[in-house]
Amino acid sequence: MRTELEVMDLLFDIANSDERIRGVMLAGSRANSSVPKDKYQDYDISFAVTDMKPFYNNLAWIEEKFGKPLIMQMPETLRGADNDGNFIYLMIFPDGVRIDFSFNFAGPYIVGGEPAVVLVDQDTGKGFFPPITINENFWSVKPPTALDYRSNCSNFWWCLNNVAKGIMRDELSYVMNMIHDAVRCNLHEMINWHIGIQHNFSVSTGKDGKYFKKFLSPEMYAQYAATYSDGNYKNIWKAIDTMCEMFPPVAKSVAEYFGFIYHQDEEAGMREYLKMVRG
Repeated sequence: MRTELEVMDLLFDIANSDERIRGVMLAGSRANSSVPKDKYQDYDISFAVTDMKPFYNNLAWIEEKFGKPLIMQMPETLRGADNDGNFIYLMIFPDGVRIDFSFNFAGPYIVGGEPAVVLVDQDTGKGFFPPITINENFWSVKPPTALDYRSNCSNFWWCLNNVAKGIMRDELSYVMNMIHDAVRCNLHEMINWHIGIQHNFSVSTGKDGKYFKKFLSPEMYAQYAATYSDGNYKNIWKAIDTMCEMFPPVAKSVAEYFGFIYHQDEEAGMREYLKMVRG
């Protein structure tokens, strides 16, 4: 696998040898100093160009400059494309290096505070890339509003009724999707707020809580891990029970910190309904 230095040297060589490429920017995890470094990180690269046509859906150019990818996706050629005039290549090469290229013609780049590093700027701040100010807490957990909190608790408890009915009807795919898309997302959000409180809302738990293990106590993380199940309904009920045991103390601690109201009656009502359905 090529090293980061080798990949960067290649990018510099390509950009500096083509007048149509006015700038190169690195974003994503490799531009974020707080993200643990490893060899699996993508290279999220934006090329600012004066003319999109030579780079738009041009596989020959890609292979000439980078070699033939092992596998590639071009979102602009698939359903749901943005059709904004830009073009993206998502590529994994035979040595395992992944590079996501965004070719941008319209501009200038809108600075939103996301960690990013300008690697090449042929126009010295007067072209596609204006001066970039980084917000160190851009990806940090954000504190909830009272409505955020109220909605989370209501959705967590209410959606469990659908899970229970799906189990009794032997609708496994519905059950699993309802658990993960409705119930778990609210559990994740509450855990995020809990972690945010512990760290003054200055840390990120990563996409889909991938850093939970780093921030939760071993006991709490073990409990969280037990909320996952296989396709056996007996084990699914155990996972649901664990969710129902984990959620209240976390939610109550968040409520106490912010002065929110935890509706115990919702929890009690749903627990009674789950007993009724379960028999």
